[in-house]
Amino acid sequence: MASDSLLLPAEEAEALSGVSDFRGRPVYRSTSGGWRSALFVAAVEIAGSFAFFGVSANLITYLTGPLRQSNASAAAAVNAWSGAACMLPLLGAFLADSFLGRYPSILLACTLYVLGYGMLTVASSLPALHPSPVCADAAEDRDTAAACLPPLAQVAFLYVSLYLIAFAQGFDKPCGLAFGADQFDADHPKESASRSSLFNWWYFSMAVGISVAIAVVSYVQENVSWGVGFGVLFAIMFCAFAVYLLGTPTYRLYAPSPSAGNPLARLARSIAALRLKDDKGSEARGVLRLLPIWATCLAYGVAYAQITTLFNKQGRTLDRRIGDGGLELPPAVLQTFGPVTILVFVPIYDRAVVPALRRVTGNPRGLTTLQRTGAGMALSLAAVTMAAAVEGRRLETVREQRPAMRWTWLVPQYVAMGVADVLAVVGMQEFFHGEMPEGLRSLGLALYYSVMGIGGFISSALISVLDGLTRRDGSEGWFADDLNRGHLDYFYWLLAGVSAGELTLFLCFARSYAYRNKAPLHQLLVVPTNTANHHA
Repeated sequence: MASDSLLLPAEEAEALSGVSDFRGRPVYRSTSGGWRSALFVAAVEIAGSFAFFGVSANLITYLTGPLRQSNASAAAAVNAWSGAACMLPLLGAFLADSFLGRYPSILLACTLYVLGYGMLTVASSLPALHPSPVCADAAEDRDTAAACLPPLAQVAFLYVSLYLIAFAQGFDKPCGLAFGADQFDADHPKESASRSSLFNWWYFSMAVGISVAIAVVSYVQENVSWGVGFGVLFAIMFCAFAVYLLGTPTYRLYAPSPSAGNPLARLARSIAALRLKDDKGSEARGVLRLLPIWATCLAYGVAYAQITTLFNKQGRTLDRRIGDGGLELPPAVLQTFGPVTILVFVPIYDRAVVPALRRVTGNPRGLTTLQRTGAGMALSLAAVTMAAAVEGRRLETVREQRPAMRWTWLVPQYVAMGVADVLAVVGMQEFFHGEMPEGLRSLGLALYYSVMGIGGFISSALISVLDGLTRRDGSEGWFADDLNRGHLDYFYWLLAGVSAGELTLFLCFARSYAYRNKAPLHQLLVVPTNTANHHA
């Protein structure tokens, strides 16, 4: 190495400070990091998102089909699982930053991914999950239907595989993009520019991968076999794991920092100081003032949880043929309108909407983070309102025995949720991260993740409770297995009411909210008369 270093510029010959390779040895700019390393990491992350959405987008169809669960129990199970997958990154982030490090955390995640998708492939290929003709027609006979249920051990095996995937998400999601960014030196002009480019292409590639997964994998699952569909995801993750390992000699690794301490413990100490009226309680006050905003954002998480569950079941009741006959779309394919909308709307928002808003508001970002979040919440309210109206019209069509409505009726609600995602998700991420006191910034992203995770849990509990209540009089309830006999529109109207109530509270809290080190924000969605010096 010494002889080679004589041929390199001084900055290339010097070992980089603060980083090492996987064996703890010094690393050099010319032989480590950069795009050569980041692309290995990106391969795992794109494959991970592809595989996860290949399962989540159509999981409710699998649970209500081969596993023969009711619509209500399947929707509740999917919401609980997706909620866990959103909450577990909080644990994974703490363990990675304090003890494991990002490279080992992704190794652990890949191991859990391969194990989880492998078990899921096995579970979906077992003979008991292939119903006989008698079982396929057992919906009207409860005794026959009960006899056709798969063995409890097999169902437990399936859920173990799903939660292994959720735990893998917990270790993967907080570390993937961060580890990719670690491969670029933020203080080096050329690498810093490449690092910025990585963020842009990362999210674009994720959206493309998710769209392809939802469209292609769901088609294979429903038209070839579930075993093949899940097997494809297992093969992709296995290959991605191998690719990640191939990049190991080139990675730049930062050591974890146990001395940084647990931010939750630090917050607990601050709350104790607050109770004693100690000046050290300022951090607790900074976090507590965010809680009203956080609580009113939960309705967005509940609405978002319906995309992969009840929106999917709603789509199954419609005419999904392309043209007058030919190809029939799986219901999950309709979910692609969400990520496709994101791909289309992001450049429009960045290049056209923001400059227009900037001229009106005087805000360099067009909208403040709270305004952006509020606009997204309003669109999610519009989405569930449209879903309720469409479902009501569909039930009327069924009662009048008219031809089934076309799948295009669902496109507006998917598009509205896609635009809401661009506005609300980015708004919440920026707001909770930027407004968290110094030293507790890692909890900022945790608050955003908890909105989506707890929203899933709330949706799961709400569906279970409402299903029990609406079946009390002997009817089939709002979530009847045959949606033509249910009232899914009532549930959507309830969500719309809850969303409207929380949006009203959000506007009240946001109107009086004062940003850190900035003047109070008194005009949330009202155009200010003099905003030249108003900033996000």
